[in-house]
Amino acid sequence: MYEDCTDVARFIRGEIDPGRFPHREHVRMGFEILRRHNFAEAAFHYCVALREMTRRVGKPEAFHQTITIAFLALIAERLEAGGHADFAAFAGANADLIDKSALKRWYRPERLATEAARRTFLLPDPVL
Repeated sequence: MYEDCTDVARFIRGEIDPGRFPHREHVRMGFEILRRHNFAEAAFHYCVALREMTRRVGKPEAFHQTITIAFLALIAERLEAGGHADFAAFAGANADLIDKSALKRWYRPERLATEAARRTFLLPDPVL
């Protein structure tokens, strides 16, 4: 399924070192998976891989469903606009996504800090 992208295949198989997986790599993996799958399939694969990564390092509580799905949705929306030959072009055109605080436009910190936000996807704040 991922033969053409070794890093994605390694991510899906849970072989990526979490210590070498900064936010930019989270975005890159989301970009690569979304280029290969529709949103629902990409979200499934991405969440399973990320949950496994956090479990493997003994920090399953680090997985955050709302942040994960919200970032994937932003990446998917920007991909849909098109015009990005590769991740470098995408990242250059969407530098805001490389910043972890990008979700502050849609979510209050208190909302993201809830256990409900960690366990399930919460829609953005009604009014910011």
